[in-house]
Amino acid sequence: MSWIVPIASVLEILLLLYVATLDIATRLIRNEICLALALLGISTQIASPLQLVESLISAAILFLLLLFIYTRGWMGGGDVKLLVALAVGLPLAGIAELLTVTALVGGALALVHLLMRNLPYPKLAPAGSSIARRVYVVERWRHLRHAPLPYGVAIAGGGIWSIFNRGF
Repeated sequence: MSWIVPIASVLEILLLLYVATLDIATRLIRNEICLALALLGISTQIASPLQLVESLISAAILFLLLLFIYTRGWMGGGDVKLLVALAVGLPLAGIAELLTVTALVGGALALVHLLMRNLPYPKLAPAGSSIARRVYVVERWRHLRHAPLPYGVAIAGGGIWSIFNRGF
């Protein structure tokens, strides 16, 4: 049974990297990915039922708090789903760490978007342009149209940090 945690942790990290990429590209976080992350989180705690119950209760409380934030329009539904799915696999201290690191990464992400205001509007990226240039062009275009931040990137960063600290 000791092999479950490392495999689940690697799969969680890969899924979070995928979520970050997908959120940059589409600003959507898929339900299936959140479900997979929650199930992988549960599998990491299967050996400790008391820990699992604590995590599920903490995730339920977090969901209620985030639901309130969502109803005010301060956070997207995908971000709520992703945070709660990650909370299922973390102890209470890990959830606090997840929220703290997510807020720090989110602050850095917001700072980058604020700095984008001072950058020139790029011309369209021609075929064969680098990925960085294409992402810049699209993000600058979204920024000018007041699109939301891809906060799934910040949540993925916080999740990866918390998974590493949870241990393999």
